[in-house]
Amino acid sequence: MGNINLQITIKEENIILFKRCVRRLLESTFLLREKEEKLYAFLSKESNRQDISDYLRMIGYDILVDEKCELAMLIMNEADADTVGLKRANIVTFSNAQYHLLLVLWEVYLENLGYEEGVFLTRGDLIDKIKSFGLMPVSTELRAAFKLFKKYNLIDYDEEDSSEEAKIRLYPSLQFGWDVPQFKAVAAEYSKAEAEQDKEESAELADEAAAAGFDEEDEE
Repeated sequence: MGNINLQITIKEENIILFKRCVRRLLESTFLLREKEEKLYAFLSKESNRQDISDYLRMIGYDILVDEKCELAMLIMNEADADTVGLKRANIVTFSNAQYHLLLVLWEVYLENLGYEEGVFLTRGDLIDKIKSFGLMPVSTELRAAFKLFKKYNLIDYDEEDSSEEAKIRLYPSLQFGWDVPQFKAVAAEYSKAEAEQDKEESAELADEAAAAGFDEEDEE
């Protein structure tokens, strides 16, 4: 790797916005227009985006702006993708339980995509949805996962409200919050679980059908 030359000039009136954008990206990975419109507007401007990109590349990062989803996200700089010590620098390793919850949240988001007012669900509905996947959520695990997801701007909710009617806001950043190898492993678990469940249900139906047949013969 050759020498790195950083030549950017930030106008005095933009210095604070520049610093806030960089710090927000480093802190939360995602910056959402819905939550921080002023920062998103600054970052979306091509010249500002290039300055931030140049600055972040000094430490092995870069920035991606998805105008359709109205978000910006911190990503690895391609030139440093294979650099030892930097490869996973901005990747959070979720637990399997947290990944299961992410899959449920993502499915709910996709089911409700297209509503202009955003995607919301209640805490009670989420727990019911989780249970429908054959999972039994533990309250401590849910609280830890919710707090982590909120930190990285995947969801938002009122931390003081733990009732079943508490609203949870799902953000489009959910689609980017995946570590591909772990996603494949968790998805494979789901596929295996669903196959086993289908097999059990088929066996139960066969038993019921056989039992019904015997009953009919006994009645004759």
